[in-house]
Amino acid sequence: MSRYRPPRSAGTPLITPEGEARLRAELHELWYVRRPQVTQAVSEAAAQGDRSENAEYTYGKKMLREIDSRVRFLSKRLENLKVVDARPSDPNKIYFGAWVTLEDEEGLEARYRIVGPDELDLKLNLISIDSPLARGLVGKTLDAEVRVQTPTGEKTWYVVAIDYP
Repeated sequence: MSRYRPPRSAGTPLITPEGEARLRAELHELWYVRRPQVTQAVSEAAAQGDRSENAEYTYGKKMLREIDSRVRFLSKRLENLKVVDARPSDPNKIYFGAWVTLEDEEGLEARYRIVGPDELDLKLNLISIDSPLARGLVGKTLDAEVRVQTPTGEKTWYVVAIDYP
């Protein structure tokens, strides 16, 4: 059995201005704050002598590799992203960046914002444009019925409100 795994698709290259600012802040934090701290800790651990049994040195080198990997990913990803900051020509339809209020069949309301895959955060009600729910919502208008196949079966939502920040 091969260990080869095909590369994952990066997802839709769209991002909101807020999402881009968060990614740039993370890149800045990693490169200018965390990496110098870890580099200093590694050099101090290396000065202690025998590196083969030095846990601080081994852990520090591992942290540096993880930081460098994330920095490379963020640098490449930020080059390819397209920031969507313009409001759509028809604000009565759901497009990228919209805050959408949905009501399910039991009358429970939920509010989501459609964002890029790099901004996905369910705690903040940010859903990816690549998600089944967002794909079902795009292009719909107020009072539209949206049916989406979920792991627990098909669910139906009704569009109650559409807002653009």
